[in-house]
Amino acid sequence: MRSSVVICVYTAERWKDIREAVESVKNQRREPYEIILVVDHNPDLHLSLKREYPGAIVIENLQEKGLSGGKNTGAAAASGDVVAYLDDDAIAEPGWLEALEENFRDPAVMGVGGLTRPLWAVGRRPRWFPREFDWTVGCTYRGMPSERAPIRNVMGGNAAFRRHIVGEVGGFHTGIGRSVRGRGPRPLGCEETEFCIRLSQRTPGAVLLFEPGAVIGHKVPAVRSTFAYFRSRCYAEGLSKALVTRYVGTGDGLASERAHALRTLPLGALRGVGEALGGDPSGLGRAGAIVVGLAWTTWGYVVGSLRLKRGRS
Repeated sequence: MRSSVVICVYTAERWKDIREAVESVKNQRREPYEIILVVDHNPDLHLSLKREYPGAIVIENLQEKGLSGGKNTGAAAASGDVVAYLDDDAIAEPGWLEALEENFRDPAVMGVGGLTRPLWAVGRRPRWFPREFDWTVGCTYRGMPSERAPIRNVMGGNAAFRRHIVGEVGGFHTGIGRSVRGRGPRPLGCEETEFCIRLSQRTPGAVLLFEPGAVIGHKVPAVRSTFAYFRSRCYAEGLSKALVTRYVGTGDGLASERAHALRTLPLGALRGVGEALGGDPSGLGRAGAIVVGLAWTTWGYVVGSLRLKRGRS
């Protein structure tokens, strides 16, 4: 099994993060076949990285600006059997690539996602921050499987796909996700969700797996530890989910979200209240954050759906 590891980058402000991400890939127990750095419309950073990593493939994003275009460019440039994606502000543990690769021994497996743990710049998890909403900082959240299991979609910053399938199903949609032209700086997402659902719809029998042995740490800057960012990210997720359902339908597009909202989140809120009654007052903060997070996500979805109906997407 040959794996091409793709890291999409866009700003020199993350130079230290990029270096740590690349070094973590170089230090894998199972050596990657190649490392591909895709630079998102930043010629100076592209030149700097070519000088820094002569042994890597350093290319410019050839598609529309944004993460989806970068991922598609990386997959097109790859020559491995598997394309593994790692965020530019993440650090992969030494067994990450090996754990991802092992699952592709099953020919039905088309994609695998790993376990992503938050690395809080503020030193520790904010006491009010519920684990059910770790997806807001790009990490594995409470409600996902605890063991290897089939899932609807992987999380894009810690994932691998068979290289051929990325092109066969049309790649990542450039009309969804971060840096989408005309949508401002709001933290949109869900490009990997739409891709995975489309993959499953077009490839009967395809399996997507969660692999808890493929572990990375994802850096969470201080600004993303604030309640203001939390609320903004939830609203943006709702907007993004509206776009997803336009392309793949509401049935598949909201199946996991319904289960999460109807089971995991009520249990999380009750847990927070119980912890508060047990002597941990921050439990009320976590319960409240769950209620606010669900409300803001739902509101974002409603607003996004109305905009699409009015032709303002």
